[in-house]
Amino acid sequence: MTEKITVYEKPTCTKCREVDKVLRESGIDYEKINYYVEPLTQDKLKKLIDKMGIEASELLRTSEPIYRELKLAQADKSEKELIALMVKHPDLIQRPIVERGTKAVLGRPVENIKALLQ
Repeated sequence: MTEKITVYEKPTCTKCREVDKVLRESGIDYEKINYYVEPLTQDKLKKLIDKMGIEASELLRTSEPIYRELKLAQADKSEKELIALMVKHPDLIQRPIVERGTKAVLGRPVENIKALLQ
């Protein structure tokens, strides 16, 4: 497989650093994007969610204060609304997201990325 690997991350995140270490130790060339510095667009986040084969709600970080502030546990939001909220509040996005070609996985647990490395 020759597709480039892209890791969407927050550099201070422990899981993001673990994924970085695994990829470096595997000798795999990849690009890191800090989505706090280079925000994801709604279109890009939707594509990543589709590549992961999950619902937008499955990508929410439910332990974040902003999740509680927005009362998302009680909210009945559409996929589009959830994606818009995640773009506006990047703390709501589980991380890291690792993308390669037509697939993407959540690097939590780190073992998830092995499927992309084969």
